[in-house]
Amino acid sequence: MVLLLAMTCAVAVGNIYFPQAISPLVAAGLNVSPDSAALVVTATQLGYAAGIFLLVPLGDRLPHRPFMVTLLALTGLGLLAAGSAPALPLLVGASALVGVTTVAAQIVVPLAAGLVADDRRGAVMGTLLSGSIGGMLLARTFGGALGEWLGWRAPYLVAAVLVLLIATALAFAVPVTTPPSRQPYPALLAESVRLLRTEPELRRSCFYQATVFAGFSAVWTCLALLLNGPVYGLGVQAVGMLALVGGATMFCTPFAGRLVDRRGPDPVNLVCMLGALASAAILAVGALGGAPGLAALVLGTLLLDVAMQSGMVANQARVLALRPDARSRLNTAYMTCAFLGGSAGSWLGVRTYAQVGWWGVCVLVAVLAGLALTRHLVARYGRSPRSAGEKKVPLRQ
Repeated sequence: MVLLLAMTCAVAVGNIYFPQAISPLVAAGLNVSPDSAALVVTATQLGYAAGIFLLVPLGDRLPHRPFMVTLLALTGLGLLAAGSAPALPLLVGASALVGVTTVAAQIVVPLAAGLVADDRRGAVMGTLLSGSIGGMLLARTFGGALGEWLGWRAPYLVAAVLVLLIATALAFAVPVTTPPSRQPYPALLAESVRLLRTEPELRRSCFYQATVFAGFSAVWTCLALLLNGPVYGLGVQAVGMLALVGGATMFCTPFAGRLVDRRGPDPVNLVCMLGALASAAILAVGALGGAPGLAALVLGTLLLDVAMQSGMVANQARVLALRPDARSRLNTAYMTCAFLGGSAGSWLGVRTYAQVGWWGVCVLVAVLAGLALTRHLVARYGRSPRSAGEKKVPLRQ
């Protein structure tokens, strides 16, 4: 069951990321500017944030199996519409629909958290996140290679088939679950906002992930522009091949989950933020071009991937331990903030790249990671000794 759920995460999350690799192909195919084509990526991420806020709370109200199957079926239809879009406005609209509905991974996480013991939650979260990472990496590679070969529409059409296949498998395999809440839909939405107001640990986790994920999205949205530009002159396949290097992240997140189970999320967060800062300095060398620049891009993106994804394991473990009866609503608040940060990062990254170039994108990553680190140091060392000691109680207790 964990393997099937991890595959579901991979398929759902992949739909958010393969447009990053084919953005230049969309620009050429629809005869629009690269900046305009990047709106497809932003629309997908904004749609995802909206879907998390509007739909994921229903995971506490509706049985998981029919809910996930319905969402994935709608995602498949959205992908078919995107692959058939004759103009950019329709493609942007279809991409937003895909983003809204491809939130099955965020239904899977609370479902799995409720099926395992507390002292294994971090490890299972790490395994599911490995599935999401695999989907993210393979989606970029798949999108770049298939788009280069058959055109930008092909990745959308193939993704639609994959989504519908996984929806069929879930319809038969996911166990029947009893929703933990009978609250009406408006109350569920209001509860996510209320939890943000009343749970300081939720707000802290949201800030960490929003800032680091914003830097991550800025890098990967602009990477296609850098590699296809005059500095490197490579095709969109190069983005996919570079993403494959991040496959090591799939092995790091289960390890990060076990560390969270043993030591708590704060030490893991600290290491991840320092890693994101270091990645910004390494990525800056990529502006030089040539073999040294390409090696810096490989190392920098790998480090940033590991830092962002391992930090997500720590943050989700902290969040899901707060209220067992409201895990979908907690995850809604957390992931909405995270993907709003990611959408803002994509938007800021493209504009920074257009005005300043790759150096500016790297400075943006460093600033965002620095904000997260400052907040973390204040939270960890700026409180009284008594309250600091209370926060060190293991999550499983």
